[in-house]
Amino acid sequence: MGFMSFFKIIAEDLSAALDRDPAARSKLDVALFYSGFHAIFFFRIANIFWNMKLRFIAKFLSFPSKILTAIEIHPGANIGKRFFIDHGLGVVIGETAEIGDDVTIYQGVTLGGTSLEKGKRHPTIGDNVIIGAGAKVLGAITLGDGVRVGSNAVVINDVMPNTTVVGIPAKPTFDKKSSNFTPYGTLEDVDPNLSRILELEKKIEVLSSQIDKIKLN
Repeated sequence: MGFMSFFKIIAEDLSAALDRDPAARSKLDVALFYSGFHAIFFFRIANIFWNMKLRFIAKFLSFPSKILTAIEIHPGANIGKRFFIDHGLGVVIGETAEIGDDVTIYQGVTLGGTSLEKGKRHPTIGDNVIIGAGAKVLGAITLGDGVRVGSNAVVINDVMPNTTVVGIPAKPTFDKKSSNFTPYGTLEDVDPNLSRILELEKKIEVLSSQIDKIKLN
């Protein structure tokens, strides 16, 4: 990665913060006061050294960033363009995590591994994904493009593209899909608990109908 391409990516990260956070007043505001931007800035530098096999230097650069921002991004992670960490406190992104373009995550999110084996053990996140505050995405699973993960969800299985998941373990909400930006990963007019109840009611109706048919026979 050349200097021009590096600064182009950083400029796009700044623009992403302005686009997705109404509290952001300017690029200078983001550059000076947003810990999420500071974390991704130092990650991108450390990642260059990591890819050059200068692993000690990469970790040396990552460590003070972790202390200053309370955001831990392993320098070996693969993160796409226009990445935005909103608020950011407590975010952890593991070594083999892969993140696509235009992804937003909030405070307390973990992209963690569930295996002690070397190799791919962290999640793969598609483009235009939003992961709400406190959510945990664990293991070498894949979240497709356009996925929305609700706050405090625990995701341990693959998620199909353009799906909203909530709960522990995370399940699809069966609600309408949205390609628009949705803060914290949940549609404004969706009650996840009500959604699950309605889905269960539909299943009960189907089962009751099948039971009635069996009785008639």
